[in-house]
Amino acid sequence: MGSFSIWHWLIVLVIVMLIFGTKKLRNIGSDLGGAVKGFKEGMKEDTPKLSDKDETGHTIDAEVKDKQHHS
Repeated sequence: MGSFSIWHWLIVLVIVMLIFGTKKLRNIGSDLGGAVKGFKEGMKEDTPKLSDKDETGHTIDAEVKDKQHHS
């Protein structure tokens, strides 16, 4: 069985629209889009900076401590 033609995909699309309805499909699409957008924003906020130098260009030598044990 080869790849599907455009007619196969159009028939599948019509069947899906008949089963779920356009309003429900639109809601699912907007929910999925919002989830992807939130995920991308979360990834940008949680990305740590990998620089080990301060503003003057000097290397910072420090000990990293676990916040759970010292707070």
